[in-house]
Amino acid sequence: MGEVISQRELRNDSGRIMRALDEGHSFIVTRNSVPVGELRPLRRQRLVDARLVSELFRGAPRIDRDRFRQDLDATVDQGLEPRA
Repeated sequence: MGEVISQRELRNDSGRIMRALDEGHSFIVTRNSVPVGELRPLRRQRLVDARLVSELFRGAPRIDRDRFRQDLDATVDQGLEPRA
């Protein structure tokens, strides 16, 4: 649960609140001491440097492409029909 702030605090202290959202904090917004909403940070897309990924997987075992494809086909429904 996040910090409880009033509608007035949200209006008057928006800069601090936005910085806190950037840092991962969330807020419950109240009006007349009654909770009316929640502010929470969005999950941000994080990019990883390709060299780091390459280094992490350097010692990983090789994947047999044909066997991987067979396993995938046996497990995942890849039909074109829409699901109900």
